[in-house]
Amino acid sequence: MAIVRQGLTLDEFLALPEEKPALEYREGVVTQKVAPRPVHSMLQWEIGVHLDRQLRPQKRGRVLPELRTTYAGESHVPDLTVYRQERVPRDADGRPANEARTPPDLAVEIISPGQAIRELETTCRWYVEHGVAVALLVIPRDETIRAFRPNTPPVVHRRGERIALDEIAPGLHLDVARIFDALDAE
Repeated sequence: MAIVRQGLTLDEFLALPEEKPALEYREGVVTQKVAPRPVHSMLQWEIGVHLDRQLRPQKRGRVLPELRTTYAGESHVPDLTVYRQERVPRDADGRPANEARTPPDLAVEIISPGQAIRELETTCRWYVEHGVAVALLVIPRDETIRAFRPNTPPVVHRRGERIALDEIAPGLHLDVARIFDALDAE
């Protein structure tokens, strides 16, 4: 992530025009996300579809890619977010809101080439310290997914394991092998 600007307030940051890749705001520093590449995009799609198939038919939650979330004095754009149905940000008319000002229930970050694992681990820890129930850090290089939860050390999950996400919806899970199978040649 390249530093774009420093010393802005959150309100000044939010007044900036949107850019691609997205800008994020943390502790007065504006950075730009790394542009997604094919591996990143394939994993993002697979995780989103896998979770959406378990949530949306029964209206238990919504999976939202690249959603700007602004809360606790910062503004992040996780690769994927999940909100339980009753927590989807809504406007006064009950329609989906144009801004997400509450933490999601699940935030997913996928490491892209050139990104530092420690930087994204810090981001995942920040998520769970500020109201996200679970943050997942997907590491394509070694085909692992690290699960971050409040007040516990991260857990590394590998092929052959399922990540239980019952705190978001009973029975919700992520099958690690299925996610990384998306990278296999067809």
